[in-house]
Amino acid sequence: MIITATISEKSFGDKSLFNGTSFFVEDGEKVGLIGRNGEGKTTLFRILAGEDNDFQGELQLSKGVHMVATRQEHHGFEDMPVLEYILQDLPKYAKLKHILENHPLIMGDKMHLINEYSEALEQFDALGYYTIENEVEKVLDSFQLGDRINSTLGELSGGQKRLIEVAKVMLSKAQLALVDEPTNHMDYVAKDKFLQWMSSANDAMIVISHDRDVLEKVDRILEVKDQKILSYKGNYTDYLRQNSSSTGSMMNEYELTQRRIVNLKAKVLEYQRYKEKSRSPSTIQRFKRLEEQSRAELAKLEKTEKPTFWVDRESVQDMGLKTGEQYQKYKAKNIKLHGVNGEEGYSRLLVNITGLSLGYDTPLFKDISFQIREGEVVELRGRNGAGKSTLVKTLLATAQGKSFSAKSFDGVIDVDKKIRVGVYEQETPTEILDKTLAEAIEHIFLSRGLKVGDTKVRQLMADYLFSQGDASIPVKQLSGGQKARLQLIDMLADSPSLLVLDEPTNHLDLPSIEELENALQSYAGAILYISHDTHFRKQLSGEVVQL
Repeated sequence: MIITATISEKSFGDKSLFNGTSFFVEDGEKVGLIGRNGEGKTTLFRILAGEDNDFQGELQLSKGVHMVATRQEHHGFEDMPVLEYILQDLPKYAKLKHILENHPLIMGDKMHLINEYSEALEQFDALGYYTIENEVEKVLDSFQLGDRINSTLGELSGGQKRLIEVAKVMLSKAQLALVDEPTNHMDYVAKDKFLQWMSSANDAMIVISHDRDVLEKVDRILEVKDQKILSYKGNYTDYLRQNSSSTGSMMNEYELTQRRIVNLKAKVLEYQRYKEKSRSPSTIQRFKRLEEQSRAELAKLEKTEKPTFWVDRESVQDMGLKTGEQYQKYKAKNIKLHGVNGEEGYSRLLVNITGLSLGYDTPLFKDISFQIREGEVVELRGRNGAGKSTLVKTLLATAQGKSFSAKSFDGVIDVDKKIRVGVYEQETPTEILDKTLAEAIEHIFLSRGLKVGDTKVRQLMADYLFSQGDASIPVKQLSGGQKARLQLIDMLADSPSLLVLDEPTNHLDLPSIEELENALQSYAGAILYISHDTHFRKQLSGEVVQL
């Protein structure tokens, strides 16, 4: 085994994340790490990477193993060029490079320095570092970041930094890689390249991901749930089957426990009555002992927390009637989307784009034509930089009656004057980053001239799985999943007739993705979306506009 971890206890504030759990990873094994938002996946990564030592337990990494991890924050690296940043994290690169550059200046005829230099030459060659800069450029080119190789990290967007982290991992040839949401911000070409690398790499890796395309490539899935880390052999399809079976067993066990609690409560009352009616001291002692035994068992059972039950929709359909009804009774709470009914009535034309050529100094695309009617779904597909976001921004500016920064070289964009547009963006709007969650929700509604009060804010927070304690947390400190759910509140605030979604599955956990897919499938309005999630695209389908 390349790594084993035992976590006796780990808390974050007053929330217990892990309690008496352990797991391992074999050499060369690809492991997917999943779990509901806020369950502790990122915390677990920080523990494994050695960034968080505030836990009770033990972490064992095999001797001589080089581990590489994607960073969430880049404080202190803002002025470092991309090439240097990637190279400095490669195994032994910095040390070997230093020897090769400095030893010739100082070694003279000192044999120990000559031997060090000779060994460094061999290792540098064996690790492929003589051509590594070309390899870095190739990988960055595949992510459309080749022209950024000499830029500093501070000049990159959040999405570009994430891709740089993935490129670093792909080039590291480490024995163990920790990768967090690698395919967020990738287009379909870059994603295919990453999946090919992931399948062929000899590295062991733990990948936090809710991208089902990625999870289909793993050997095993670890799920963070109910303060434990559960292991499922196989890929995502195997996980769904095993999860359905184990959930059925857990529901039966939970139901038996609840029945036992009811029976014990009745027995306690019964023993109390018998004890009070009895006159014989021995009989009184017997019923007192039985009452105490029942109370002790009852106290133990009542401390048992309800497990989290979630089964994917296809598996639910395959359940028998009794098990299916049982699941509906006990299933975990999921997000409850507001404002997805759309407009009723005839299929009016909302957007009409004819012969459009759009760009800046030169067109990004030419002669694009499509329509969006109420109830229709349209997918914008193309590589990063093909003009998808530019087209969306121009469409939104037109709908709002504002000028747009892109130049229209030819063609027409017509938008229904009564259209209400809900937008899901990859980046959280800057104007709410410094507000608390409660203030941000209030701002979202007031900025649209909609009524909102404390009761409405609390209800929305509950429906989108925020705790009351989250209300005072600044938006910029929320997790990626929490920010994604806030984006959903923003998008649906005024019951839009057209939804514009830019990679909506990024950062959402699997149950939330499924809930979003279900809601969108029954949505009466129109949808324009960008997504490189193959499963999501199959669920929504629709006309494809290729840029």
